[in-house]
Amino acid sequence: MKRAIPFLLILCALPFALQAQFVDTKWKVTTYAGEPWYAKPEEELIGRFQSFQKGWADGVFFACDLKGLSKTYTRYTLEEFLNAKEFRLFKTLNIPLEDETVYVHRISCNGWEASERRVLYPLVTQDNKRAYYLFEGAIYTLEAQID
Repeated sequence: MKRAIPFLLILCALPFALQAQFVDTKWKVTTYAGEPWYAKPEEELIGRFQSFQKGWADGVFFACDLKGLSKTYTRYTLEEFLNAKEFRLFKTLNIPLEDETVYVHRISCNGWEASERRVLYPLVTQDNKRAYYLFEGAIYTLEAQID
């Protein structure tokens, strides 16, 4: 019985621990900050969608049709994230990051052909409602479309 109590506590806490890594849903691109290098956000991206579901992805930034979709993330404190050289634009553009923990996701598709291999990075999350994607000089805000 003494061994069962810690196990039950871990099982109860697990859903809360996994919440921040949430990306499997449909995301709507709502706004952007920065200077897009090649894209025309208002015409090509804003109002469009990016979806991830059980090994499948489709959308304006990334697609993978069950050919080896994999997801991983790195956890940062807010201070570590904002002071990291590769994420400097988030600080410069005053992206509204509020929680103490920041998750940076790397999503890849490893197709059989070299032309099919691609990566979506960095997709930044802190909660299950909003994500940020750094793409070609701009940071796009994505809102979760949870029914």
